Amino acid sequence: MIDLDRLEQRVIGVLIEKQLTVPETYPLTLNALVAGCNQKTSRHPVMELSDAQVQSALEALKQRTLVMESYGASGRVLRYAHNLPKWLNVGTTAATVLAVLMLRGPQTPGELRTHAARLAPFGDVSEVETELEDLMTRPDGPFVVKLQREPGRRESRYMHLFGGESTELAADDQVLDEPAAETATAVARPVERIAALESAVAELRTEIESLKARLDPARQG
Repeated sequence: MIDLDRLEQRVIGVLIEKQLTVPETYPLTLNALVAGCNQKTSRHPVMELSDAQVQSALEALKQRTLVMESYGASGRVLRYAHNLPKWLNVGTTAATVLAVLMLRGPQTPGELRTHAARLAPFGDVSEVETELEDLMTRPDGPFVVKLQREPGRRESRYMHLFGGESTELAADDQVLDEPAAETATAVARPVERIAALESAVAELRTEIESLKARLDPARQG
């Protein structure tokens, strides 16, 4: 299992996407990679990364051999390529699913099929579900987890488990996505505050009774 921060996830996702959609420009230059990371479409969340931020992510990924660099055919401009399929021992289709999850966040199988259409077309949703099942049951994984179905949604969403909040959200038998987790926290906080207030009131009452006992002559007699 690999642990990637948000910037590293974006870089890997973009490299996979561009390899499949614009192979003539792959491997990517730093400028092309930054532009891909900052796209306003097909990205969630939308980012505004600087050259330095992307370069820092590349250096971290290079140290783990998840990214390789070369000068390409021209031999003049440094270019970057990903090494994710070899690193995880997965095929192009699985890498495509992971890339879409990294670039767009949690997705339903139907959304994945639509958003992966230009990268690795799926015949139908069942093919996506089969790929997701394989990624969830890998002996060296899981690489993907199924989220609890949200109210109003017909399908559950899936997310990758390669770092940050994704790993923290994974539980033994139940996984909550970020909105659900935030709701649970919001409910728990008032309960904690009430308990603290009740304790403080009890302490004040004890102190008041003690003061009354010392100031009331009748009680002293």
